[in-house]
Amino acid sequence: MNIWESDLPGIGRKFQMETRNGDKLVVVIHDNGRREIYHLDQTNPDECVSTITLDDEEAMKIAGIIGGMNYKPKALENSEITLNDLVIEWHKVEPQAACVGKTIGQLAVRQKTGATIIAVIEPGHSKKINPGPDQILAGGSTLIVVGERQHVKAFKQLLS
Repeated sequence: MNIWESDLPGIGRKFQMETRNGDKLVVVIHDNGRREIYHLDQTNPDECVSTITLDDEEAMKIAGIIGGMNYKPKALENSEITLNDLVIEWHKVEPQAACVGKTIGQLAVRQKTGATIIAVIEPGHSKKINPGPDQILAGGSTLIVVGERQHVKAFKQLLS
């Protein structure tokens, strides 16, 4: 799956992609924060099937929902998204993992691996966005981690 990016001078930036199902999507991010999403006809890419406009706050909420911050399907508990060299990965902490009961600061995650934990989803579905160094890791939690591939790999080694 490829994503094509292009500048729209005086407007913002355009992102185009085709899904594995053949759906064609265009997202335009305006310089003022407004987002437009276009769903194009599979047989006629010049024909728009539907469109939606979101402000910055709405776009962030939708991104969280689609990205799995609110609900992560069980089949995808250990999943990743790649954006050029940047990887965002969901990592489930096993109950017997060496990191259980330790804080992010004690583990020195960022210093030792280069990866950053951007969210923790507890087994009861409570979530902590941008957890601090005092966040204690619990078995059964899902950690959302960002970094380059080698950082995320080092992170997984640190937790086990």
